[in-house]
Amino acid sequence: MSYDRVEVPDDGEKITASDAEGQELDVPENPIIPVIHGDGIGKDVGPAAQQILSAAAEATGRNISWMRVYAGETAREKYDENLPDETVEAIREHRVALKGPLTTPVGAGFRSLNVALRQTLDLYANVRPTYYLDGVPSPMKSPEEMDMVTFRENTEDVYAGIEWEAGTDEVEQVRDFVEQDMGFDSTIHEGPVGIGIKPITEKGSKRLVREAIDYALEHDRDKVTLVHKGNIMKFTEGQFSEWGMEVADEEYPDEEVFAAPDSLWETQEDIDIPEGAVMVEERLADAMLQWMQLRTDEFDVMAMPNLNGDYLSDAAGAQIGGLGIAPGANFGDARCLAEPVHGSAPKRAGQDQANPSAITLSGALMFDYIGWEDAAQLVKDAVEETISSGKVTYDLERNLEDAEKLSTSEYADEVVSNIEKLS
Repeated sequence: MSYDRVEVPDDGEKITASDAEGQELDVPENPIIPVIHGDGIGKDVGPAAQQILSAAAEATGRNISWMRVYAGETAREKYDENLPDETVEAIREHRVALKGPLTTPVGAGFRSLNVALRQTLDLYANVRPTYYLDGVPSPMKSPEEMDMVTFRENTEDVYAGIEWEAGTDEVEQVRDFVEQDMGFDSTIHEGPVGIGIKPITEKGSKRLVREAIDYALEHDRDKVTLVHKGNIMKFTEGQFSEWGMEVADEEYPDEEVFAAPDSLWETQEDIDIPEGAVMVEERLADAMLQWMQLRTDEFDVMAMPNLNGDYLSDAAGAQIGGLGIAPGANFGDARCLAEPVHGSAPKRAGQDQANPSAITLSGALMFDYIGWEDAAQLVKDAVEETISSGKVTYDLERNLEDAEKLSTSEYADEVVSNIEKLS
């Protein structure tokens, strides 16, 4: 594809699909990777992450050709729109990209630029690893017990955005249909009402759970927990659980994956699991919010519908010190858009203060996805070494004793220095 306002690097090669089904990637040693710096503090943390990730690539004998693309505020300045087709097509064509935080302006035509990107590119799995880095202040007594990976369905549930505003003709049509045609004539209170639809499909549920199980198998994880509220929402979240357990029971050999019977009320010790098999269990979402704190080390990989995933992954991030260090990525079929969990914090924009750890560790997750495990580990080790030495940005320094406060750019330089020492 040719681009009108995006400069394509001439010193890199494109990541391509290596099989006819488009499920596997062929990654060169000098890939072109699109990058969106993002809004607010994105202008600070985006370039810092690029610097660190480039250093890790070079330390492992590779090179990244960054391709700057635009969304949000920078896209409005360049294209007079929030999400240009060139940006979407660049990520689609090059398959792997890094994105900073975006803010969706009022009246933008999108509920969320982030959601629009995920849905347009069918990036159906939002993956958030949550693990403790030595030296990060945490409210928990034993934050090091947290080592979970959350797989959040990314394209449906309430985030599908199918809803109607109170007082509109459309919502009254839906109300009449629900009450008169479907028989729920005494369920909705009188007066103005907003109505939404929560679609959860077999396709969306199964591919998400399949992705979580495959991850557990590939990364030597012991357990996948399906988190849902199926005791109340029986035909949406309940079916998510049923379809997920079908994947575990029917698509994998027993010696690889064990679908735990009635595991909602049992602990792992009560179940006879084949040696070496990944156990797939299910838990209620409200109970999981307490079990994550009370029995943190019992959970490993979690898969869940969209809204549950939003709540639980943020709660998990709080246990290891907050979203400022929490990485994330969106996976589709042979595609990855890595992004931090935190927002754009516009009050801190351009002040060279923000912590670039989250977007940097998101880049490490992207490295893992393309098979650069050595570079990914180098990034994680260097970030942890920097933080544990007490050289941190203001968000961590204010909660630590005897720490040295660094600017965003100084912190990036320090991480790069540690990459050089560790490589």
